[in-house]
This record gives sequence, C-alpha cells and structure tokens, in this order.
Amino acid sequence: MKALISPYKFGNMVTFESLHMTEMLDMTEKLDGFAQRLKELRKQKNLSQTDLGQLAGLHYTHIGRFERGTSRPSGDTLKRLADALGVTSDYLLDGAADEVAKARFEDRELLKQFQEVEQLPDDDKNVIKKLLDAFLTKKHLQALAR
Repeated sequence: MKALISPYKFGNMVTFESLHMTEMLDMTEKLDGFAQRLKELRKQKNLSQTDLGQLAGLHYTHIGRFERGTSRPSGDTLKRLADALGVTSDYLLDGAADEVAKARFEDRELLKQFQEVEQLPDDDKNVIKKLLDAFLTKKHLQALAR
C-alpha cells in the first residue's frame, strides 16, 4: 500500500502528512457516487440546479460543481442538500442500503405518482397510506388463502 506524502511548512519547520492510496481511492469513489446520486435525485424531483440551490440555500454554481465532482460540500451543506432532496446525508455520501429504493425505483410511473403524493397535504397522504395498506393487506390475505 503506497502512501502519498504532503509537506507543510511552518516557519523553518517542515511537517509531512501521509494519506494511504486506498483511503484516497475510497474518498474518490465516495465523491463520484455522491455526485451521481445528487444529480439523479435532483432530476427525479424535476428540479433544476437553480431550484435545488434555492431549496438548500446555495448558489446554482455550487450544485453544478458538486454534480461534476469538482467540489465537495461541507457537513452543513451536505445536510441542507439531503434535506432539500428528502434523503439522509448518509445516502448522499454512501448510498446507504435503506434508501436505495429512492434512487433505483424501477417503475417510473409509480415513482412519479409517489412524488406527486409527497406534495399533498398530510391528511391526504394519510388517506393514501391507509388505502395502500388496506389493498396490500387484502393481497396478503388472498395469497394466504390459496
């Protein structure tokens, strides 16, 4: 495992900071994955870079830099982006398994419908949840009766 050595000068003293190559590759993969997830989620929500920037309190040029992988967000900025997109910071960085469904929804029509439902008032969302629950319960009971 190779290490990269970076010299830092403090007055007459020089210190060295090392970063193992595998750690550097892990960070690069995380940033590439982050950039891709950020762009995909933004597009799934039908947001422009300007729209997402406004929701997260950022200038649209920052969104473009993050999506291209030429810049990485601070912790606070990452949280604001995640909140604006309705996911966790972990998902944006790592693609955490519990949120994979949000990024890889197969049925695009159904995804679009769920996105529309997300925009409804809470009372309407609760009605839809109850309808889905009743339908799925019925299907489970039918499957058990066979």
